[in-house]
Amino acid sequence: MRVSVVLLGCLAGGLLGPGSAAAQDAAAVPLAERARGAERIVIGRVASVSPVWQVNEFGDRLIVSVARVTVQETLKGQPQPTVDVEVEGGTIGEVTLRVSDQASLAAGERAVFYLKRNVRGSFVPHLRGQGLLKLDRSDRVPGSSLTLETIRREVAAGAVR
Repeated sequence: MRVSVVLLGCLAGGLLGPGSAAAQDAAAVPLAERARGAERIVIGRVASVSPVWQVNEFGDRLIVSVARVTVQETLKGQPQPTVDVEVEGGTIGEVTLRVSDQASLAAGERAVFYLKRNVRGSFVPHLRGQGLLKLDRSDRVPGSSLTLETIRREVAAGAVR
């Protein structure tokens, strides 16, 4: 039997509170501003994903997926060949945690990662779900007209200011 646990952002203020996906969609942060706030921005492909149990800064025990990302291009920050990115959610055994404002990652997926360090010093998506923009084969963010070239321009604009 598979058990699914869904975190709806309730911890941040209820179903429509500041932490919910609905609230984040309504208050999308412009790409240049995301770039200013991120410590590192990379374009990369997910090489592997390893879910682990972790305790967050609030004392909650969560499943966190550690994605090993092969960096193809560094737009901001110190270049490295790989970076580990921690994203809340994942499956361990028969327990699945889905987090409404976090995208799940799978090996082979390509994305732009806006990263910051958490309290433990690990890289996490800056602005949670807004810090990870998956790319399709034509270098577009699925479900939008946003292209990788536009992202590059906006990151450059954000880095200048």
